[in-house]
Amino acid sequence: MTTVRVSLVDVYILRRAGGGLECLALRRAAGGRCPGSWETVHGHIEDGERPWQAAKRELEEETSLSAERLYNLSRVETFYQHHHNEVALVPVFAAVLPPGAEPVLGLEHDAAEWLAPPAAKDRFAWPRERRAVDDVIVLLGGGHAGSLEDVLRIV
Repeated sequence: MTTVRVSLVDVYILRRAGGGLECLALRRAAGGRCPGSWETVHGHIEDGERPWQAAKRELEEETSLSAERLYNLSRVETFYQHHHNEVALVPVFAAVLPPGAEPVLGLEHDAAEWLAPPAAKDRFAWPRERRAVDDVIVLLGGGHAGSLEDVLRIV
């Protein structure tokens, strides 16, 4: 029987630049899954971890960056993992970093680029990432969640 569970997270990395936001795109390294594709931070939720805790941990593991502010983007994606016969529910988060923040990449990625959200949307390989960038722009385009700050901000 196919299982359904919250097992993965997506994290969009943002920083203020000029009068707007930049979104970090990461390129998958050779030797791993989807080599050469551009993506945001993804990761598995570990036992006993809440999704937002996994988002913070994965951000730090994949980029050596810490969020100045972390937001719930108020969306959950689905992804069928055929190897596990599981429908994964994927809570989506956005990490806001200070201007000038730069990633230090681990083995999963071999390149990183800060892009304006429309350019990041064009670069991302997964359609769910492109859809989520629209929510990033609507909810956090001003660098914060405005009147929704008290509901969407986690830390």
